[in-house]
Amino acid sequence: MSLILTFLGNNSGNCTEMAIAAAKQLSSLGSRVLLVGQDPSPTLGMILGVSLEDTPTEIAPNLSAVQLISTVLLEQSWEEVKALEAKYLRSPLLKNVYGQELGVLPGMDSALALNAIRQYDQSAKYDVIIYDGIDGMNTVRMLGIPEVLSWYIRRFRNLFLDSDLVKAISPFIQPVTSAILNVTWTADNIASEPTNEANEMLDRGKAAIGDPTRVAAYLVTEDSPEAIVRSKYLWGSAQQVNLTVGGVFLKNGNATDKISEEFAPLTVTSIPSRLDNDWQPLIDALPNLKQTPTETPKSITIDTREQKVHVFLPGFDKKDVKLTQYGPEITIEAGNQRRNIDLPPSLSGKPVKGAKFQNGYLIISF
Repeated sequence: MSLILTFLGNNSGNCTEMAIAAAKQLSSLGSRVLLVGQDPSPTLGMILGVSLEDTPTEIAPNLSAVQLISTVLLEQSWEEVKALEAKYLRSPLLKNVYGQELGVLPGMDSALALNAIRQYDQSAKYDVIIYDGIDGMNTVRMLGIPEVLSWYIRRFRNLFLDSDLVKAISPFIQPVTSAILNVTWTADNIASEPTNEANEMLDRGKAAIGDPTRVAAYLVTEDSPEAIVRSKYLWGSAQQVNLTVGGVFLKNGNATDKISEEFAPLTVTSIPSRLDNDWQPLIDALPNLKQTPTETPKSITIDTREQKVHVFLPGFDKKDVKLTQYGPEITIEAGNQRRNIDLPPSLSGKPVKGAKFQNGYLIISF
């Protein structure tokens, strides 16, 4: 398994510089590094001084790079979809539709990129994968895909099973699916059989994103009120998808006490400007990025004795947050992110009595 690193900021050029510096640092220390670029423009290749391909290419000892091309990824993923359909249907409907005929829908780029990173991780060819996204919010939304998709699958599967339609056709499901689809499904498994494989993959993805030894992000900001506010918003959004933020890189500024207080308890590291093609000052300024972040607070703490849930949401306040409850789950909407929290048995089913903000935490009482 690889360590996956990414950088979040409001200046994509600064984040790209940090991604390259990190890749150069870790590869020079002996780690097999893959630098993954999402921006379809030639910027990453131009800064690196190489022409990037849509397949990983070694550009230096221990360092490979790849430019993600959404149309190519869609064609590859489409073949996986057709293989899955053929697994369950005797007469697949999509076998004569080819990936190159399809257009990339808005938002699909992120899902395709996440799947590509998953495949590179599973290849066991790399110790570290560094992802350089288009911008910070796109990266956060991409890493939140496993949580969002698993919620939709759970909700719509339950709605389907509880519907009058399933109750009406349940006596016919087994003989019809056996005769026509060449599989044996009943009302109990018709909504789960084809999705088990997807659910397992999503669960693995959620577990990896929530594990700081597997996935971590670093904020990249500048010494201005606007940049700091934006970075704190990205920090809170990252917490919403259970992504660990390991520290802050301050470009072209000094880590004053005031700036450090804004991001406490994270460490703020000053990063110098890059002059021409001299990367060494940036590389020397970086901390050990393979060391697991320990200073960031847990995104969620559940206290069953006090019957409270503490959710760390830096960059937000109470007016920015919407809290809803459905069955054993509570849902928190903050910014453009939604997070679903499974409650333990001792709290499951109990109504929320109140919520307040205190020291960057949303405290929910039952």
